[in-house]
Amino acid sequence: MTTIRFFRNDSNFITAVECEGHTGYDVEGYDVVCAALSSIVQTAVLGLMQVAKINVDYKVDEEKGYLMVKLPKHMTEVEAHDADVVLKTLYLGASDLYEGFSDYINLEVKNNVY
Repeated sequence: MTTIRFFRNDSNFITAVECEGHTGYDVEGYDVVCAALSSIVQTAVLGLMQVAKINVDYKVDEEKGYLMVKLPKHMTEVEAHDADVVLKTLYLGASDLYEGFSDYINLEVKNNVY
C-alpha cells in the first residue's frame, strides 16, 4: 500500500507532501495505480521547482517508493500562492485516486507537523 501524507500549517496551507510504499495493485511495471499516483506527485514537484521556481526540499528513494517534498519556510506572496495552487491540485488528484483505490492507497492529512 502507498501512503500519501499532506502536511498543513495553521493557515491551512499544504507545506509538505510525503509518499511512501508501493500500492501492490499489480506487479512492478504493470501497476497502473502506482504509476498514476507517482505521475501526479512527480508532476506537482516539477511544477513547484521548474514552473513556480520554488527551492523546495526534495528527497526520493525509488527502491523504497519514497518521495518527500517540503516547501521553504519563507516564500514570497507569489511563491506561496503558486505553491498552494499546485499542492491543492495534487491533493484533489490524490483524493480522486484514493476514492477509487482505497485498498491500495492510504491518504492522510496532518496538521502543524512541518
